[in-house]
Amino acid sequence: MRQLTALDVQFLNAESTTTTGHVGGLSILDPSTAPGGELTVESFRELILERLHLVKPFRWRLLHVPLGIDHPYWMDDTEFDIEYHVREIALPAPGDERQLAEQVARLTSRPLDRRRPLWESYLIHGLQGGNVGIYTKVHHSAIDGVSGAEILGALMDTSPEPRKIEKPERWIAKRPPSQFELLADGVRRILLQPVKSLLKVPRLLPHVDDIPGIERVPGIDLLAKAGDALSRLTRQGPGRHEAERPKMVAPHTPFNGPISQHRRFAYGSLPLADVKALKTAFGVTVNDVVMALCASAMRRWLIDHDALPADPLVTLVPLSVRTPEQAGSAGNQISAMLAPLPTNIADPAERLAAMTTSMVSAKKRYQPLPASWLVDFSGMLPAALGGLSARALMRYLGATAPVVNLVVSNVPGAQFPLYQGGARLLANYPVSAITDASGGLNITVMSYNGQLDFGLVACRELIPDVWNIIDYLHEALDELTKLATDRATESLSKE
Repeated sequence: MRQLTALDVQFLNAESTTTTGHVGGLSILDPSTAPGGELTVESFRELILERLHLVKPFRWRLLHVPLGIDHPYWMDDTEFDIEYHVREIALPAPGDERQLAEQVARLTSRPLDRRRPLWESYLIHGLQGGNVGIYTKVHHSAIDGVSGAEILGALMDTSPEPRKIEKPERWIAKRPPSQFELLADGVRRILLQPVKSLLKVPRLLPHVDDIPGIERVPGIDLLAKAGDALSRLTRQGPGRHEAERPKMVAPHTPFNGPISQHRRFAYGSLPLADVKALKTAFGVTVNDVVMALCASAMRRWLIDHDALPADPLVTLVPLSVRTPEQAGSAGNQISAMLAPLPTNIADPAERLAAMTTSMVSAKKRYQPLPASWLVDFSGMLPAALGGLSARALMRYLGATAPVVNLVVSNVPGAQFPLYQGGARLLANYPVSAITDASGGLNITVMSYNGQLDFGLVACRELIPDVWNIIDYLHEALDELTKLATDRATESLSKE
C-alpha cells in the first residue's frame, strides 16, 4: 500500500464536470508482424496480464481515508477484471485519421471510474491500411510523462518475438487497513501538518512569486523578497535568482476561458532528422526548434481568427525531476516553468532566436527552485481542504484573466522500433489533459524512432479546428528548412 503525494492528489482534486485528470496515448501499430498477422483483444489482454507486475499502477485502486482528512492510498484491487479495462471497438469505413481522432476525443472526454484501477485501454480496428490503434488512458495521479513512457516500455518489445518475462510470485492482494486505522493515522498527520508546513516556509517562501497566477496578489513580490532574506538567514536554500525576473502576463485568446466537457484531438508526425538539421543550422537545441514550431503554428491560427495579441503567449512547460533512483516508480516527479511563446514576432528566424532566449531565461529563473517545489507547495494545505481549494482555484482562474495560454510538453522516447504483441509500433501520439487554468489547448510531443509525434488536445468549443494547427506545424517546419537552406546557399556563394 502506498500513499499518494500532495501533488498526485491535486490531479484528483482538479477533476470536475468539465475537467478530467487522465493522460495517455494513441499507438498506431502494424499487425502484419504479429502472430497470424493480427492483434486480437484476447492476445492483448494476455500480454498485459503477463506483465502486470511490471506495471503496478494498472492493478492499484484508490483507498480513501474516512471524512477525507488525509490523502488516499493506492492498494491492490482484490477484484481486478482485465476484461473491464481492455476493450475492443472498430471504426466504420473508411477508418481515416479524422474518424480515429474523433473516437479518441470522445473516449478521453469520459472520466475514469474511481472504484477501479484508474486506467482503460481500447483496441481499435478498422483503420486505413490495415493498421490497428490502441488508445490507453491512465490517471495523472498515478503517472507522469516519464513513468507513463516506462509503462509503455514495459508492454513493448524490441522485436516481434516477445521477450521472456520471469513469472512473478503469485499476486495476493493484502488486506487493507481498517477504517479506524486509516482515521487514526489521518488524525496524526493533521496534528503534524502545521509543523511540517512551518519547516518548509524558509525554503519555499523566496519562490512564492513563481507560482503561476500568484503575481496577481498585491505585495507578493515583497513577500518573496522577505522570504529570500529569511532563507539566507536560516541557510535553508540558495535563495532567489536575482537575475531579471520579467513579469509574464498571458494575453487574452479565443482558447482561454472556462472549458467544456467535450474534446477535440488531432495528431501528426514530423521527421526528427529535419528538426535536428535546424538545430545544427541555427545553433539551438531540438527543444528550442519544437517550441518555435509551436509558436509559428499558434501565430498562424491566431491570425486566422483575427486574434493575434501584441504580446507573446505564455506557455506552461512541464519538467521531469525524476532521479535515476526513482526510475520505475509511479506517481509524479515533475516541476514546471513558464516561458514566453513569441507569437508576436513575424520573422521566423527572429521568432526562433527569441524562443531560444526565452527558454534560457526561463531555465535560469527556475533553476534555484527546489526540485520538489510543486509537491511541497501542494502539501502546504491540509488534505481535507485540498479538494475544495483546487476546484475553487480552477474555477476562479478560468473565469478571470488567463494565467497561462497553453501547455507545451516534450517527452523523450525510444529511437528504435518497438513491438506490442508482435505488432510493430508505427507512431505513439500523446493524449494529455486541459483545464480552465492552463487553457483550452495542450500540445504534447513524444519522440519515437526518428520522428516527433504530436498529440493536440483541445476544448471542442474553443478550438473546433484543431487539425489546422497540425497543418501549420508542417508549414512551420518547411518555412524554417527553406530559410536554413537559403542561408547555406548564400554562405556558399560568398566563399
